[in-house]
Amino acid sequence: MARVLEETLAYARDREYTGWDYFDGMSSRFRQWLPVENKWLNIAVQEGIKRAPVNVRRLMLVERRQNFKGTALFVMANLAAADHLRDERYRREADRLTKWLLENRSRGYAGFCGGHQHATQGLHDRLRARHPGIVSTGYAVRALLTASNGEEYVDVAESAIPFVFEDLNYREIGDTARIDYHASDEAGETVVINANAIGARLLLDLHERQPRPRLRERAERILDYVAGQQAEIGGWVYTDPPSGSHLSMDNHHNGFILESFLRYREVTGSDRYDDTLKRGLEFYREILFEKSGAPNWDEESAYPKDVHAAAEGIVLFSAAGDTAFASRIIDWTLSNLYAGDGRFYYQKRRFYTKRFTLMRWCQAWMAFALGEYLRARERE
Repeated sequence: MARVLEETLAYARDREYTGWDYFDGMSSRFRQWLPVENKWLNIAVQEGIKRAPVNVRRLMLVERRQNFKGTALFVMANLAAADHLRDERYRREADRLTKWLLENRSRGYAGFCGGHQHATQGLHDRLRARHPGIVSTGYAVRALLTASNGEEYVDVAESAIPFVFEDLNYREIGDTARIDYHASDEAGETVVINANAIGARLLLDLHERQPRPRLRERAERILDYVAGQQAEIGGWVYTDPPSGSHLSMDNHHNGFILESFLRYREVTGSDRYDDTLKRGLEFYREILFEKSGAPNWDEESAYPKDVHAAAEGIVLFSAAGDTAFASRIIDWTLSNLYAGDGRFYYQKRRFYTKRFTLMRWCQAWMAFALGEYLRARERE
């Protein structure tokens, strides 16, 4: 696995970590040349590029940019490689990428935060480039804390707290709490459940570094809300209410939620969510993965089998201490979605494979996942 991690990091480094992204249609120069600004046209271009059976990004003149969250994942992957391979070159690379995160964070908000380097079009509004959200920010904070030696980068990571509480509209409803996905979110009453779990994890990561009852209590309020959204089958739909998204209980977002509950137990030592975790892990393994290690798309659909879902499965089962099943997912991924030169393919469909690579969605996630797996094996 170490060799594949080396190859994956070399592929990304040789291309300066730039590449096409999952939601990059709005950076298409073809779209920018069109003299009409229309939400549905934007969505058609963005989704058409994303869902095409072949990679049409070059044809559509989509710009290649470095992704904020992807960079955070590469920071942590390089640090894992440095520790496992005893090679300080990877640590120096991680430090360089960490400085990139600091230079390219979103400005004008209450604290440290980040987002896509290109505009994206949602159903409710168009988000400009670098518009920050909790998912990109949460992973960047993890990267800063992982990269810190002593207090280096910690103060910056700490400054994400007011971003969560102020810009993401932290609000308490009864005994629970929730936050928005993006700053100044205009999605109305729709709540993205996995984003709330990631927000709670951010607070727990900072609480672990410097214990504060307020951070733990607010993380618990958010996780109490997330736990209350668990379906009888054991999984979580993407939004509350479910009608707010076309996604159901998709694979990698359920992994994010379960990671956050595992992190809570790790940081606090509490069994508060053990029943939620038990049901969720059974659902995740038995319904969202096949015995071969192949990821299913959601609770009803086996396809597409997405590299991001495979990567998140490796991360989650490594964190849960089930490295045997994480290894099975790695074996399936290497057999079905690995080009052999440090490059991972995007998706395996029922009758064909999307044999192109996205730097954040494919490369960053698999590099991070392999690093987390190697760390877990060293702890055994």
